[in-house]
Amino acid sequence: MIEVSSLSKRYGTHLAVENVNFSISKGEVIGFLGPNGAGKSTIMNILTGYLSLTQGKVLIDGFDITEYPEEAKKRIGYLPEIPPLYIDMKVREYLNFIYDLKKVKFPKKAHIDEIMKLVQIDSVSNRLIKNLSKGYRQRVGFAQALIGNPDVLILDEPTVGLDPKQIIEIRNLISRLGKNHTIILSSHILSEIQAVCKRVIIINKGRIIADDTPDNLSNQLSKDRSLVARIVCTEEDMLSALSTVKGVKSVVSLGRKEENSFDFLIEPEEGVDLRAAVFERVASRGKTLLSLTSNKVSLEQIFLRLTEAGTYEEARKLLGFNDTEESKEEEK
Repeated sequence: MIEVSSLSKRYGTHLAVENVNFSISKGEVIGFLGPNGAGKSTIMNILTGYLSLTQGKVLIDGFDITEYPEEAKKRIGYLPEIPPLYIDMKVREYLNFIYDLKKVKFPKKAHIDEIMKLVQIDSVSNRLIKNLSKGYRQRVGFAQALIGNPDVLILDEPTVGLDPKQIIEIRNLISRLGKNHTIILSSHILSEIQAVCKRVIIINKGRIIADDTPDNLSNQLSKDRSLVARIVCTEEDMLSALSTVKGVKSVVSLGRKEENSFDFLIEPEEGVDLRAAVFERVASRGKTLLSLTSNKVSLEQIFLRLTEAGTYEEARKLLGFNDTEESKEEEK
């Protein structure tokens, strides 16, 4: 659905994006992450056709964004960080305007009614946009992006400034939209990315430093797959029981944490997932497992480790890549 190859963008002497390559298949929901100034918004604006590229190629459903901009843009719905709303218009009036602007061919009223129902703004269709809450304005922004039923949705900080309830509502909306659309989601709220995205692309200083699932990145950055189990039990008996679970390398008691319960640090043998086995062993002893947590690296820790690495090469080495050696082999 989206193919980006050798993409670079230069502002005068400043190279904002350098040799970026990635592809996104139909139906994927991708988290696009990076610190401020990393080149994230530049790439998103190039994908939507708002910015020209200096070098490289961007294909949207096979159409080159430079050579066939109209065909490519038809397939994209864009929600920028600040939704492009005309606040003195009523909701339906505004969506009618966007429909005409995009030259959509679907039956107008039925198409707009369907979108308003999907994003749950049909109850405010005749209200002035300036009188709507922040959450409803964001929904109207989603609606304008959906006009024309584009295959690709590009969402830049869609929950910024919303309260916790509104964030959950927008997150649920993104999950629903992900069933029928390819989505690129940019956000600084990493829990939001983790909740709706199965794959993340992390960019820093204009270059992609990681492109994988959060689980795979966590495994690459952390060899520690140990578990901490909180169990209502007798300390010595449970130490003995857990130590004989197949795949357990070692078990250490972390002491009493709550009344009648103890925490145990359980280290597995390499490549072993112990969660089911630990649960079964505790249950077979008739004991209560209060919690079982993994020491895997979180998405927030992944982001910080990779973006705080001094150079691109150092960030890649954290993931087990040696790009210098790879480039030498290619030259041979």
